[in-house]
Amino acid sequence: MTGGGQKYLIIVGDGMGDEPQERLGGRTPLEAARTPYMDRIAADGVLGLTETITADQEPGSDVANMAILGYDPDRFHTGRAPLEAASMGVELRPEDVAFRCNLVTVRDDDQGRVVLADYSAGHITSEEGRALIETIRRSLESDSLRFYPGVSYRHLLVWRGGKEALRITPPHDVTGEPVDPYWQVYDQAPELKALLAAARPLLADHEVNRNRVSRGKSPANAIWLWGQGRKPSMPTFKERFGLTGVTISAVDLIRGLGVCAGLEPVIVPGATGYLDTNYAGKVAAACRALEYEDLAFVHVEAPDEASHEGNLDLKIEAIEAFDTRVVNPLLEACATLPQARVLLITDHLTPIRIKTHARGLVPFAIFDFARRRQREQRGYSERSAAATGLIVRPGYELMEKFIRGSLQ
Repeated sequence: MTGGGQKYLIIVGDGMGDEPQERLGGRTPLEAARTPYMDRIAADGVLGLTETITADQEPGSDVANMAILGYDPDRFHTGRAPLEAASMGVELRPEDVAFRCNLVTVRDDDQGRVVLADYSAGHITSEEGRALIETIRRSLESDSLRFYPGVSYRHLLVWRGGKEALRITPPHDVTGEPVDPYWQVYDQAPELKALLAAARPLLADHEVNRNRVSRGKSPANAIWLWGQGRKPSMPTFKERFGLTGVTISAVDLIRGLGVCAGLEPVIVPGATGYLDTNYAGKVAAACRALEYEDLAFVHVEAPDEASHEGNLDLKIEAIEAFDTRVVNPLLEACATLPQARVLLITDHLTPIRIKTHARGLVPFAIFDFARRRQREQRGYSERSAAATGLIVRPGYELMEKFIRGSLQ
């Protein structure tokens, strides 16, 4: 790979941060996983902690990744769904409120309660998800309610003239729990409540779900609306830092953040947001981008998805795949550039214990190929980062420090 001038690479392993695990002898998944390439960045570069989500902010990937990109969420965050709308090319009017529309699996338990069995409907394929959303669109769409298919279980609803001041719990926070306490919020929005009720029989009887059930897979038999907000207004990355760049991710949220920041979203075929994602395609896209852009933001969702499932073995597998199949080849590619600086970070904690996002300091490491430091005996982990005593707070200040090289 060639290309003149300073190049910046940000590599984000979504949800890698965690708590010490009794099963791992008190180690975290990051400490237990074999990660020689992330450890190299930590050993040869600057290692520390940062706060991507403050005590008064909702712990989510939208807030955390906005902070990583250098934007203060208290100023610029309006909701998760409007960022995904930007990724999908859905132009929001001032009166529009965008909602994330998840396809989920619900089941009746032995007490007759409706329980959220799977927040992702078994990681339904994008093709299946599109077919289901198109059926809902044809049957239930109106002048005020518009549906847009996305990736896997992640889709979009735009409510013209809708309410945004609804405190809706994300579905991945309540897997295994009865839905009624969380769906009561829709009593404040009868149009949405009626929509949820009408969608269930349409989905349950759909050919896609009949086929999924016959194959022993979770049916996408309900929708969950959340993450709502209006269109944000943000200065571009070029205006803030004088740099051009791209975002590379399977999820609309990250691509939408990039769009709002003036970064070009790169669509990688086969990128799924799960362990079966196209790792090589993401690496190749980043290498191509750094030929002509200043910056590449590479995001991998898989560790977070494993955390939401509460699957410790799968989380370690996802972290190791991230290290060997993303971090390693990207480091090799950057080594061929005249000037390259790398930021490795996890956006937030997603503890296996609670299966959802949590506030807390997260480890970051910065490695500048032109300014190598003396190797330290340490790896990339929460504990090693804490031991350095370096904390960047608030987290949105880390990006400027990374670009300016002020932590070297």
